[in-house]
Amino acid sequence: MSTTRRPHATTRPAWTAAFGLAFACLAALALLALAPAAHAESGGLASSYTGETVETPSIPASSTETEVPGVSAPSGVTIPAPTVPGALATMVGEKAIAPASAPTAIKRVIAAANHIRTTPYIWGGGHRAWAEVGYDCSGAVSYALHGGGLLEGPLVSGSFATWGEPGPGKWITIYANKAHVYMVVAGLRWDTGGDLPGVTGPRWHAEPPYPQGFVVRHPVGY
Repeated sequence: MSTTRRPHATTRPAWTAAFGLAFACLAALALLALAPAAHAESGGLASSYTGETVETPSIPASSTETEVPGVSAPSGVTIPAPTVPGALATMVGEKAIAPASAPTAIKRVIAAANHIRTTPYIWGGGHRAWAEVGYDCSGAVSYALHGGGLLEGPLVSGSFATWGEPGPGKWITIYANKAHVYMVVAGLRWDTGGDLPGVTGPRWHAEPPYPQGFVVRHPVGY
């Protein structure tokens, strides 16, 4: 008696293919769910900084420099010939004059700050683009530092509390907390606070800093 055997199947049953497709879809969804968390941990644009009251929620706080795609470098910023001997800047009207002995980066910081010194205060200004009609405190500090090549992209005020190195710097000292940031450059205070009545926005100040309640930092090397 001969036994008839069924030939080996060359195609999968329909239910097997459907099960495989469903499993692949579930795996893809799992990877997509994990991607934002990994991006946030790396300090990307999807990251968040809990416990901090930031000036603008569109820019994440981070302990490192945050680059914002599409933000172009400041334009129209020139380096004025130093006219002040020594290591301290001085003010002529509302404009700061860089000291002759300052490094080029510091002269560029001062020149960049001068470029926006008459703009008004606008919450979130300086975080979507470098060229804005107004700036908030962290936007103004970021703009000046970027002009000197010391900062790649804008940071919020709380981020400056962990940026750079601790303590005062030789040329630049930054004072930061969760709500406000300002800096002293070659002896002059660059700040959006302490203006005359009716005046808002980033301005140079000859008055000394007010360090109480602020973390003191400085750019690496300066």
